[in-house]
Amino acid sequence: MELVNLKDASDTASFSEAVKRGLGKNQGLYFPETLPKFDDIDAVLAMPFVERSKLILGTLIGDELPKAVLDGVVERAFAFGAPLAQVTDNVYCLELFHGPTLAFKDFGGRFMAQCLSEIAKGEKITILTATSGDTGAAVAHAFHGIDNINVVILYPKGKISALQEKLFTTLGGNIHTVAIEDDFDACQAMVKQSFDDPDVREGLHLNSANSINISRLLAQVCYYFEAVAQLPAEKRADAVISVPSGNFGNLTAGVIAKIMGLPVGHFVAATNLNDTVPRYLKTGEWAPNATVATLSNAMDVSQPNNWPRIEAMVEKGLIDKSLITGDCVDEEYTQVAMKQLAQLGYVSEPHAAIAYKALARYKSEEQAGIFLGTAHPAKFRETVENVLGQPISLPEELAAVAGKESLSAELPADYQALKAHLFALLQGK
Repeated sequence: MELVNLKDASDTASFSEAVKRGLGKNQGLYFPETLPKFDDIDAVLAMPFVERSKLILGTLIGDELPKAVLDGVVERAFAFGAPLAQVTDNVYCLELFHGPTLAFKDFGGRFMAQCLSEIAKGEKITILTATSGDTGAAVAHAFHGIDNINVVILYPKGKISALQEKLFTTLGGNIHTVAIEDDFDACQAMVKQSFDDPDVREGLHLNSANSINISRLLAQVCYYFEAVAQLPAEKRADAVISVPSGNFGNLTAGVIAKIMGLPVGHFVAATNLNDTVPRYLKTGEWAPNATVATLSNAMDVSQPNNWPRIEAMVEKGLIDKSLITGDCVDEEYTQVAMKQLAQLGYVSEPHAAIAYKALARYKSEEQAGIFLGTAHPAKFRETVENVLGQPISLPEELAAVAGKESLSAELPADYQALKAHLFALLQGK
């Protein structure tokens, strides 16, 4: 698999090299030179999820990892399903929250951890990543206890739900967490500064587990195939998929699936008030505003890192930009959508509710529509209970951490303070 840095075409990498580096030169994203297409998509969709995922990832990655190794990685990473729950006659939710941290990022986080463990072969590595919520838990659990890999997770203090925070700040061991006194974009900027600093990048053998890492992105392609495979065959070709979008890795994976032959009619990029992409799709002007805090905090991203990958697919002629419609759902309509879903007998949380509302605005009555359920509603228990006025129970995964003490350090949004903290924490480990 040949990957090219979207900011510097002379900077190329194999899959293994890109997994280890995370980012390319000048903070560029790695992306495949070419994308394969399946000839017999019906046969692919007829396969069981794990077997199909082995085929998809093997087709994308090639023979760089021996088949037996890659197959083992997929089996260990995808040890849970992604059921399609029917909400109404033509509306479905793809439930991506049945993994250990109850969020869609379990798929990418676990696949990356297993890949990196195979590729690194005992080398010391520091995973440095920022989270607006679910990435932190997924990455922490995926890498917890893996020898020679330390993980440092930055997150915005006070801006993620308490239960989300407990899932990744209570593990200890090789998992280190830092609450930054600012928003997610500030956390992400500090991660980028670290990768641009040779002392830190080389001294601590940095890697990133954000959706900028190609392994996480490719893993997410698999569940789009699983979504469509569960639709009745006659509903597939014109189906609309609505993706709750923050950093835009999720939508990028869906577009890759479409290019590989997945029958999808249209994508809706559903955002909260941080609507940089919907405005860009309407006006052609890229004009990020300051990040706004919302009920759907995991999507509070005003400068999404993965958008250049979608632009690259448009520029290569692999898709037309008209394949994607952007929609911004404000706080009032987020709550309206949560209540509408509850009236239909489906309890959901703010991120999925945004995708549902945007889907309802776009699709026709006859079209099948899928919205992505990216997190279990109990991860946003307080918000869901306040909006719906009814209690929801905690699943075992959350109940087990609810009373544990957070082990996080706290730092200002100051790069030099972070750098000193990283070396004090990790040098020699």
